[in-house]
Amino acid sequence: MPKKWIVQSPPPQEFINAHPELPATVLGLLWNRNIRAQSQIDEFLNPDYSQDIHDPFLFKDMEKAVSIIFRAIEKEEKIVVHGDYDADGVSAAAIIVTCLKKLGAKNVSVFIPHREIDGYGLNINTIEDLRKQNTNLIITCDCGISNTKEVALAKKNKMKVIITDHHTAPAKPPKADAVIHPLAAGEKYPDKGLCGGGVAFKLVQALLRKHAEKCPDLSGQSHEGFEKWLLDLVAIASIGDMVPLLGESRTLTRYGLTVLNKTKNLGLKKLLIASGISDANGNPKHGAYDAFTVGFQIVPRLNAAGRMDHANTAFALLVASDEKEAEALALQLNKNNSDRQKLTEQHTNEARKQIKETGQEKNPAIFILGKGWPTGILGLISGKLKDEFYKPAIVMGETDKEIFGSGRSIREFNLIAALQSAPELFDKFGGHPAACGFTLKDKNKLEEFKTKLSELVLAQTSGVALVPQIAVDAEVNLNEVNWKLYDLLQKFEPFGQANEEPKYVAYGLTVAAIEPVGQDGKHLRLMVKHDSQVIRKTIGFGLGDINRCSENWKQCLKPGDKIDMVFSIGVNEWNGNRELQLTIEDIKKTK
Repeated sequence: MPKKWIVQSPPPQEFINAHPELPATVLGLLWNRNIRAQSQIDEFLNPDYSQDIHDPFLFKDMEKAVSIIFRAIEKEEKIVVHGDYDADGVSAAAIIVTCLKKLGAKNVSVFIPHREIDGYGLNINTIEDLRKQNTNLIITCDCGISNTKEVALAKKNKMKVIITDHHTAPAKPPKADAVIHPLAAGEKYPDKGLCGGGVAFKLVQALLRKHAEKCPDLSGQSHEGFEKWLLDLVAIASIGDMVPLLGESRTLTRYGLTVLNKTKNLGLKKLLIASGISDANGNPKHGAYDAFTVGFQIVPRLNAAGRMDHANTAFALLVASDEKEAEALALQLNKNNSDRQKLTEQHTNEARKQIKETGQEKNPAIFILGKGWPTGILGLISGKLKDEFYKPAIVMGETDKEIFGSGRSIREFNLIAALQSAPELFDKFGGHPAACGFTLKDKNKLEEFKTKLSELVLAQTSGVALVPQIAVDAEVNLNEVNWKLYDLLQKFEPFGQANEEPKYVAYGLTVAAIEPVGQDGKHLRLMVKHDSQVIRKTIGFGLGDINRCSENWKQCLKPGDKIDMVFSIGVNEWNGNRELQLTIEDIKKTK
C-alpha cells in the first residue's frame, strides 16, 4: 500500500540559537525526538555510566528483596528464577541466575515456561510443581505482576515471592514479598521504561552493592567488573523488547553494545559464529555489532527457541560454560530460526491465498484460520499481513479442542480495548493497543468474534483515511550525504523505540541504473543522481518483492526516470572495504 510521507519541520530558530555548538542536522533530530532541555541533550548525546545510571535502592522494595535473597543464599534454600520465553525474559533469567551463582547460591534453578503448554507468566500448575520440589523462594523476571492468584497460592504454601517485571501493573498488585517494578503503584523509581532484563539488572546491581559492603571482591573479580560484563544481556533484552531507548535504558544499551563487541559470554560468541555474523575467530564480518545486529540477528534466534520448541535452549546458551555444549546450542538456535523463517513464509503465503479466496481485501479487518499452525509464529504472520494491507490482522490456529490467535493492529485502532469490550468471548486474552493474544472460550464463538471486531473497527475508523505513514526527519540533497553526516548520526545510536533511525527524503532523483539482487531478485540496487553527475548507490530491500510493494518496481522503473526517495544512512563493509550505504525506505515517481 502506498505510504504517506510526514516530513518534519525544522526546529524553531530560538532552539538553534540556544545551541550554537551543535550542527543544524543534530538539532533537528533532537527536536523531533522531544529532547530539548540541556540536561536531556547531554545525557542523550554523551551517556555516562557513572552519572546516568540510577541507584537501584531507589526502588521502594529493593532493600526487602535483597535481604530475602541473601537470607535464602545463607540458608541454602531452594531458589527458582521464573523467566519468560522471549529474548527479554530469557536474558533477564540469565542475568539473575548468573549473579546468584556468583554470590554463592548453591541451590538455584530456573523455570522457563513453554509457550503453548504453560502460557505467559506464572500458572497454578507451575506453583504446585514448585511446591512439590520444596521451593523456598520464587524470583520472577519479565512476568508476575498480573499473577495475583498464583502468588497467593505460593504464599499459602510458605514460598516467598519476589516479582521483577515491567508490564502494565494492575491497580492492586499481587501480595508478593517484594515487587521491583518501575510502573507499580506508588513506585518512585525515575526510569519508567526499563525492560524485564533491565529490571532484573537493577536487582543484580543492588545485590552486588550489598555484597561489596562486606566482601572486597567476587572470587578475584571486582563487583563493578562483574556487573558490567552482564550489560550485553541487558542490551539484548532492551532492544529485543522494543522499550524506549531513552534515559537509563539508552545508557545501559549503549554500554551493553560496547560489551557485546568484546563479550565474554561463551554462548553469545558461538551464536555469532554459527549465524555467520562473525568469522571463525569471533571477529565481526561487517563492522561492529550494533542495535541492528541485536534486533534482526541475535534476538530472532533467541526468540526462535520459544517459537519452535522450548526457550530452555536459549537460556542454556546464555549461561553455557562448556565450549562444545555452547556450540551445539548455537547451531540448534540457528536451525530453529531457519525453520521459523521457512514456516512463517509458508503460512504467510497460505494466509494471502485465504484472503483472496474469502474476498477479505476490502474488509475492515483480516481473519485467518490455519489448522494446526504453531502459536509461536501467529504474531509474525499477523504482523506481515497488517503491514501489507494496513488493517488489523488476526491470525488463528485451530486444534480439535480450541481456537487461539494473535493479532496486530494499526495505530488508528486499539486492539486490546476491543477485546476488553467483549470478555465473554475468551477463555483468556491479553496484550496492548497494537498487539494481542487470545484463546476463544468456545470454537462456536468464532463468527461472533469476527463480527464484533469488524463492527468495532468500522466504528472507530469511520471517516479516517487509513494510510500507513513514514516519519521523515528532513529533506536533503544527496550530495550532502557524506562521512561527516554519518559520523554525526553515530551520536544517536543505539536506534530503537522513541529514537528511530533517522530517515531523510530527497526529491527529483534521476535513475541511472536498476539491478535486481538477492534470491529471486527480491531486492533492488538503484544507481541515482541528484543535481550533479555524481552517481550514488542505493539498496532497496524487498523492493523487488511484488507481495510487499505497491508497485512492481522491477518492471515500471527505467533509466532516466525521476523518483523521490526516503532513505536511511548506514555503512556497508566487506573484505576490508567500507562505503556509505543508502537504504531505501520508500520511493515514488516524481510528479
